[in-house]
Amino acid sequence: MTQADCPLCTSTGGELVFQGAQFRVIRADEPGFPAFYRVVWRHHVAEMSDLSPTERSLCLAAVNTVELALRQHLQPRKINLAALGNMVPHLHWHVVARFTWDSHFPAPVWAPAVREVDALAVADVVARRAAMEQDMQRELSALVLVE
Repeated sequence: MTQADCPLCTSTGGELVFQGAQFRVIRADEPGFPAFYRVVWRHHVAEMSDLSPTERSLCLAAVNTVELALRQHLQPRKINLAALGNMVPHLHWHVVARFTWDSHFPAPVWAPAVREVDALAVADVVARRAAMEQDMQRELSALVLVE
C-alpha cells in the first residue's frame, strides 16, 4: 500500500480528537464501542521499528496518555491495546476501553457478539467523553518530540 491509497494518509480515519506534528488521535466510529480510539502516526510507516528511538518513545507516550484518560474518566474493566496493521499497513495503535457490559466482553472486539449492546451504558460513556477528550488534548499537547 502506498501513501496515495492509504486510508490513514488520505483521510483522518475517524473523529479527530487531537492533531500534533508527529501523530493524531481519533475516535473510531465502531458501533457499540463508544471509547474506541486510535493513535495514528502522521508519516506513512508500517512498523514501530521504522521510527527512531525518540519517535517510538513519543508514540508510546501518546498511547499511554490516551489509556490513562480512558481509565481516569470511564473506569473500564480493561484497556485493549493493539497495533495490527494487517489491513492498513500504516502505524496506528488501537486503544479501546472495555466494559463488562459491552456486547463482546470478554472476547476481542472483532469476535462475535455475546450479548446485545447496552444502549444506556453506551449513552453514559458518550456523555462523559467531552470532558475526557479535553483532558486528553491537554495532556497530548504537552508531549513533544525531542531529538
